This record gives sequence, C-alpha cells and structure tokens, in this order.
Amino acid sequence: MAQEPPAQDQMHYEAMAQEALRGVVKAALKRAASPEGLPGAHHFYVTFKTDAPGVSGPVDLLSKYPDEMTIVLQHQYWDLAPGETFFSVTLKFGGQPKRVSVPYAAVSRFYDPSVQFLLQFEAATNGAAPVASDGAEVGPTVTPVSEPPADPAEKVISLDQFRKK
Repeated sequence: MAQEPPAQDQMHYEAMAQEALRGVVKAALKRAASPEGLPGAHHFYVTFKTDAPGVSGPVDLLSKYPDEMTIVLQHQYWDLAPGETFFSVTLKFGGQPKRVSVPYAAVSRFYDPSVQFLLQFEAATNGAAPVASDGAEVGPTVTPVSEPPADPAEKVISLDQFRKK
C-alpha cells in the first residue's frame, strides 16, 4: 500500500513560531530599554548575521565580522531603541561609541546567562526563510542550557578593557 506524502504546511507554522519567539527577544529588549533597565543580574548576548538585509552599522565594524557578531547588553550600552521590526543600540568598540541597527529577523541567538535562557534561530541572510535539507522550513529552537554556549568568547566583543577600574 502506497503511503501518501505528508500534507503541505500552507499555514507556515514554523515561520509563525519563529516570529512569535522573536517577539520574546523584542519584549526583553523593550524591558531593558525601559527607565528601570535590566532587573537583577539579567544581561543579554545577542548574536546576529551581519550580512542580513537591514543590518546597519559602521562599515569598519561590520567588516570585522563578515558572518556573525555577538553584542553584550549589560552595563555599558546606550540609546537602546527596540522598534517593531528592528532594534538599535550604541556600544563602545575600541573606545569609540558606535551605533548598530539589527532587524529581529537577523538575530540568530539570544542568550541571558543569568537564568540560562537561550533562543536559537536559523537567521536567513538573503531575506528568505531558512530551509532544511529536506525542503522544509526551519524554525527556532528553545534550548534550556546549564552551560553557556560553546566558546561564546570567540564571537563576543569584550568590553572589559574599556571599563574604568
């Protein structure tokens, strides 16, 4: 007996789930941008595809990270502005303040190490939904972690050298 192929997901549930989970990122950034700021020990590592459509920032900075870049929102960030489709923030790089704007669709990882909360997304660089090898759209994963992501220092820009001691 021939098996029928699985039904085509014409509702695009994976894309809807990814968009909903990106809403968690947006809500967390809105809370961080509020006058109260980040509560307790919360802080964020936000990794994004630097070549994704809509990512903007100084050319010299983005060219250092041609694929992905991780920024840390903890003690020294300014003018965090989470919008409906992207966020902007000013950080210091090499002692100089630089502003970056990142569409939520470009975010590939959001991590709050204070509570071991991690969201990972398959961020598309060409604006299309990511597709798995079997042709299905790839959705996000929510991963409870007990350890930080594998060697985050490789992609994290440390601001410690710029802090006053």
